[in-house]
Amino acid sequence: MRITVVGDVLLDVDINGTATRLSPDAPVPVVDVADIRRRAGGAGLVATVLAHDGHDVALVTALGNDDGASHLRRALTGVSVLAGAPLAPTPTKTRVRIGTHPMVRFDEGCAPAPVPACTEEMLHAIASADAIVVADYGRGIAANAEIRSALTDAAKRVPVVWDPHPAGSQPVEGVAVVTPNLAEALASAKAGGLDPSRTGAEEAGQHLLQKWGSGAVLVTKGADGAFLISADGTAQGFPAPRTTVSDPCGAGDRLAASLAVHLGLGLGIAQAATKAVEDASAFLAAGGAASLAVVTEAAASTSGNQASPVVELKGLEVVDPGDLHPDGVQLARAVRSSGGTVVATGGCFDLLHAGHARTLAAARSMGDCLIVCLNSDESVRRLKGAHRPIVSVEDRAELLLALECVDAVVVFGEDTPEACLSDIRPDIWVKGGDYTPEELPEARLLADWGGRCVTVPFHPARSTSGLAAALAKVS
Repeated sequence: MRITVVGDVLLDVDINGTATRLSPDAPVPVVDVADIRRRAGGAGLVATVLAHDGHDVALVTALGNDDGASHLRRALTGVSVLAGAPLAPTPTKTRVRIGTHPMVRFDEGCAPAPVPACTEEMLHAIASADAIVVADYGRGIAANAEIRSALTDAAKRVPVVWDPHPAGSQPVEGVAVVTPNLAEALASAKAGGLDPSRTGAEEAGQHLLQKWGSGAVLVTKGADGAFLISADGTAQGFPAPRTTVSDPCGAGDRLAASLAVHLGLGLGIAQAATKAVEDASAFLAAGGAASLAVVTEAAASTSGNQASPVVELKGLEVVDPGDLHPDGVQLARAVRSSGGTVVATGGCFDLLHAGHARTLAAARSMGDCLIVCLNSDESVRRLKGAHRPIVSVEDRAELLLALECVDAVVVFGEDTPEACLSDIRPDIWVKGGDYTPEELPEARLLADWGGRCVTVPFHPARSTSGLAAALAKVS
């Protein structure tokens, strides 16, 4: 699906560390920094989430020419960024955490910004979208007159989801749904003359529905889910699934993104809202916005050398069969963001042998990290027969990670690794064999993002089947 995100981007920085002592200068903890992670926030987070879901995403925004903007461009890999001329510093929010406990947040460059100009490319991205999300963070992009006119026209053809901000612009008339949180809705209702002691989500939503002229208002209520008020007079609550949340950051962005997708697929507003609330809860349960961050700096090791993203992520726990290991994707993003080359290979790797080792070593030499796509036990049984695998997926993954040349393992449950590759998006896909790279079924998929397939020589007389047969004779 072609989705255009219109809005303001922020740079979110997480400084993570530990604290075991107080400063001699003041009774404050001394934070030993373990790593620094940067990610796109605001409309950038919405675009990142949608791109991660596999959609064709264009981001209509404004970007400066400072260091913060450089970090944002690297974090927005996979997103087509259409930015107006730089008019203000990049707004940056830096959070310091000890373990999972937030300590302090620093905001820089968050003063009001002038309304940025737009380009023909930006207007075309709005006009050609299948669905649109407006992530208005009050920094001017949604106030541009040409953009507002384009959004008004687009709302007549495709679903437009508007995520408002107290300092932002009023949604254009005719958008499918506006998604204020409860505090924003109540504040707006109070400003409109409603008695706050008698106003809840439904009353505030009704007020905003009339004020904005939208098709619906979905008031989000955090852990309590959301409440929908539609122009046809229906009102309905959507409880959120209970989940453990360590960081609620990004829930509203995930909800708005999912809502646009489901509406774009033709679902009704109530069904789309149900799914969007479920998606937001699942997003937080998986770590929220922090799970999308990239390690851009890490603490120095005892040898004094700076740790690389590969070193930071190597050897993490393997997921259950059939699930994509999120840290394999995170590793690929980290390496790409630092200008490195991501290499991937795949297979069953049942009874690891010298042929495997040579292929893996050759693959690792072609880039800056090697991610192995590993068939689950069920996948191996379908491909090789009921007697395979000989070694469980947990042990196969552990053995692979023990090799110096392997940086991450991703387990997939399908018969082919296409879905896995679409998430990792490697620059190079390596297979062993005596055929040409063009003959590989993955070649066309890799070409979608500019990747290429490479084959390495097949090593005769070394195979899992041969080893299994020899073991059977011995036993």
